[in-house]
Amino acid sequence: MGLNSTRSHKHLQVFEFLLAAINRGEYQAGDQLPVDAELAQQFGASRPTVARALSELQNRGLVERRVGSGTFVRVTAKMSQQTELIGLLIPDTGSTEIFDAIVRQIKRETQRLGHGLLLGDLGDVGNAGLTANEKGRCAEAASARLIAQGATGVLFAPVEFTSDGGVANQHVLAKLNQAGIPVVLIDRDVGEFDRRSSHDLVSVDHIRAGFFLARHLLALGRRRIAFLAREYSAGTSLLRRSGVREAILQAGAEFPVQAGRYGRPEDRDFVQTFFSEIQPDAIICSNDDTAAQLMRTLETLSISVPDDIAIVGIDNVHYADLLRVPLTTISQPCEAIGQVAVQTLLSRINNPNSPLVTITLEPTLVIRQSCGTQSTVRQ
Repeated sequence: MGLNSTRSHKHLQVFEFLLAAINRGEYQAGDQLPVDAELAQQFGASRPTVARALSELQNRGLVERRVGSGTFVRVTAKMSQQTELIGLLIPDTGSTEIFDAIVRQIKRETQRLGHGLLLGDLGDVGNAGLTANEKGRCAEAASARLIAQGATGVLFAPVEFTSDGGVANQHVLAKLNQAGIPVVLIDRDVGEFDRRSSHDLVSVDHIRAGFFLARHLLALGRRRIAFLAREYSAGTSLLRRSGVREAILQAGAEFPVQAGRYGRPEDRDFVQTFFSEIQPDAIICSNDDTAAQLMRTLETLSISVPDDIAIVGIDNVHYADLLRVPLTTISQPCEAIGQVAVQTLLSRINNPNSPLVTITLEPTLVIRQSCGTQSTVRQ
């Protein structure tokens, strides 16, 4: 931990030194900054650390990195003050595929609009191998760095699967609120399911996602439909489950309380008990990862997908159509989520007292063989 902290501070030293020099006017538009090797020697840092600092300046729109030539100032200090500095705090980047796609679009949109981007990463080690609670604590530290670096607004995707009730998420928002920095939440709200936070929210329509899947399964003749999510899932799972329940009730079928379960899909005993008690003919999983793990467990129990049971998920990750039985799922509009999140944050920065907004975007049903059909269709 100490080593990672030292490296992170070294990168900030280089970054803040160059930023201050640009703001003082020591470097004008078109001027070349010292080369990486020179900065590395000056600060006693590695070249990757220097490159990270220069990338931060590039994300802010202050410099341009030219391959084989060096790093050049793009804007003067006066010009740089006209842009917003959008902080990006997505702890699940790199481990949750939909967030990778959303982040890519956020980067494109901020660049298109001429604003800077501050990456609130979790330190040099990223989020590899971290538990949800550890990600939460790292997110708290990252939020403090965003504040110190002058973020004028933050896009934040709260950490999921924490066993402490999302305490770290609340701490992150408290820090940003105290600093007077507007926040737009991505994908999920914080706190209890029945309580809306005081922050704008942009996400897929989770209720309609669950509804579309259940309606499709009902049309295929499935009647004993269950819902499965991991323990400590975000409130989005409850929204998806609500959509499932609504479709089932509209069809005149039943969705008993015990048909919605929380547990580990890789736990063979849990899955076996689930099946013996519910006897479902279809299971809607809260995401594709849960569905894929469940399908592996079912195979060990000699339960065939889709002959004995239909399995569907949500997210349409890259391996969904590479599973032994390709997975029926919901595709999230990741590019639209990223674009709208940036625009919503800029609107909040410019209109801090405007009414709270919740923007939900339309999901797309992707039909594959795991539900019992023979072809792939997008609806």
